[in-house]
Amino acid sequence: MLYLDAAATTPVRREVLEAMWPYLTGQFGNPSSHHTVGESAAAGLEAARKEVAKVLGCRPGEVVFTSGGTEADNQAIKGIALASRGPKHIVTSAVEHPAVEESCAYLARHHGFRITRVAVDGDGLVDTAQFADALAEGAALCTVMYANNEVGTVQPIRELAELAKHHRVPFHTDAVQAAGWEPLKVKELGVDALSLAGHKLGAPKGCGVLYLRGRLQTEPLIHGGGQQRGRRSGTENVAGAVAMATALSLAEQQRPQVATAVAELRDRFIARVLEGVEGAILTGHPSRRLASIASFCFPGTSGESVLLELERLGYVSSSGSACAAGSDEPSPVLTALGIDPEVAQTAVRFSFTASITADELDAAAEAVITAVSTMQRMG
Repeated sequence: MLYLDAAATTPVRREVLEAMWPYLTGQFGNPSSHHTVGESAAAGLEAARKEVAKVLGCRPGEVVFTSGGTEADNQAIKGIALASRGPKHIVTSAVEHPAVEESCAYLARHHGFRITRVAVDGDGLVDTAQFADALAEGAALCTVMYANNEVGTVQPIRELAELAKHHRVPFHTDAVQAAGWEPLKVKELGVDALSLAGHKLGAPKGCGVLYLRGRLQTEPLIHGGGQQRGRRSGTENVAGAVAMATALSLAEQQRPQVATAVAELRDRFIARVLEGVEGAILTGHPSRRLASIASFCFPGTSGESVLLELERLGYVSSSGSACAAGSDEPSPVLTALGIDPEVAQTAVRFSFTASITADELDAAAEAVITAVSTMQRMG
């Protein structure tokens, strides 16, 4: 069985398991406890914080450990918006992850915020002119994802952040899918807040990071003992923080070489599928996309039936965001790209780990051609 759903989650790396194991066993203490067992845990936690800060190019005090990307997005969006004295207006895009979209919807429902969802073009890129116009109205926050989890399009984050800075609006980016594939230095990106999730990088599910610029005002979502400078109370998951830091550091060390190599294999896979499947449509930007994602619509099929046939042939993939699994509605991301809702329901996403090989992807492309052709004949 070949796993082609890395955008949903990745296997835990052995190095990560080894790094976190001591904090699940002998060094199990509460990092707030003032004795040797607690101090040992606290030392591990702060070492992890420094390691994440090194990757992001920020200060350790600007790193907040969370339970994952969803909490990080919620904390950034709700926290910054609720602490703001600016207009009750949030600028976002039409292709955000549900964690971002639902956080914005909550603020609209319960706190009277107005949400501007900036349109994207047919490749999934944000309309920068519309984005600038929305910011000119004033806003408490803007939030645009770094790279789309369904179609792989990479946004011009530096350009968007510069526009936000010009209008003095804090800028948050959900970088969950971009991590390990795109640069993450926060000062170079120009962002004020950035979300990450460990399970996309070879850490266990349930650990994540939020970068919050030091002087940025934010209202905590979780109140309690004031841990993590009061930005996220609660006894810290030390083993999870160590796992997150280890996975992120390893991914960043390997990123330049791996991203280039996998992008070449991705392009070869895309070309073979487009050549071999009649009517296949590549979704997302043809070149400004993550090395790890190739996504298609296959008109004349059902995306779910193609997935089942592929699994029968030994290949596991998905129809899009795992966070929208079970929905009968067409993907809002695909319809925002201008894809007909009926065609959007034929979508299949293939996403790769850094260890994918040319032989594996060549065989996968042939399996896709076989599976889709079979489903098209069955009609």
